[in-house]
Amino acid sequence: MAPQGDIPVLIPQIWTNWRSKKTDGLPGIMMFLWALCGVPFGTYAIAQNFNIPLQVQPQAFMCLCLISWAQTLIYHNKWPTWKASILALATALIFAGAETALILTLRPLYDAGNEVPILVVGIFAAIFLAAGLLPPYREIWKRKGRVVGINWVFLAMDWSGAFFSLLALVVQNTFDILGGVLYIICCLLEIGIFLSHVIWRIRTRTIRKEGVAQGKIFDDIAAEHEEQGIPFKFAERKGRTHADRKSGAEETGEDSEKSAGTSGTPGNGVQADA
Repeated sequence: MAPQGDIPVLIPQIWTNWRSKKTDGLPGIMMFLWALCGVPFGTYAIAQNFNIPLQVQPQAFMCLCLISWAQTLIYHNKWPTWKASILALATALIFAGAETALILTLRPLYDAGNEVPILVVGIFAAIFLAAGLLPPYREIWKRKGRVVGINWVFLAMDWSGAFFSLLALVVQNTFDILGGVLYIICCLLEIGIFLSHVIWRIRTRTIRKEGVAQGKIFDDIAAEHEEQGIPFKFAERKGRTHADRKSGAEETGEDSEKSAGTSGTPGNGVQADA
């Protein structure tokens, strides 16, 4: 997977974000969790004195993930560039400090023959890495199976890295169970993303074909249905926004006040009859 594989996998995604100035469909929490996993992965590699490339890879991966995370804040959350950049830099410094503290604490224990703490760190790294692939499934659910915002070259390269790393574990003398489970989970989750979009394209092929004949793309057709108030089978699921919830709460409060005012008004009920 990425921290133990090829660093360039994230570059196509970062370039796509920058070129389109959009990160819709790419969850910021995904990039943050992947950046976070760089801390335990870096600790795992340095504490065991792996070769230099394996020690550098988690740090580079973490930096690229933080860049992509900052892009989601800028393009999707509409943060000012300077604010998102400062937050990403501050987060990188916090992660670096945490990793340094872990290395200084765990390396003496590992050198003394106690491998349990470093194994726990590796487990946390694997959990963060695999957990980062779960948020895209919420975006897929919202769009009825459609995948947007994720660069396919990035996803294919990342899957290939996990798959060939798994093969490398299979052919070596001893099988690393932790690494094997991690690579299997990541391969399955990424295959699920691919299959979801393929199935969506099959289900919408007629609609998209008709749209092409009219010089329209799928999003144009969906927008027309929404404007005309016509139900659309593949319309994006939209949850209630913060503004909607606030408005609803205010309306509920007003209704309660009106109800209280009505019940407390003299001349109502039995008194009126009297």
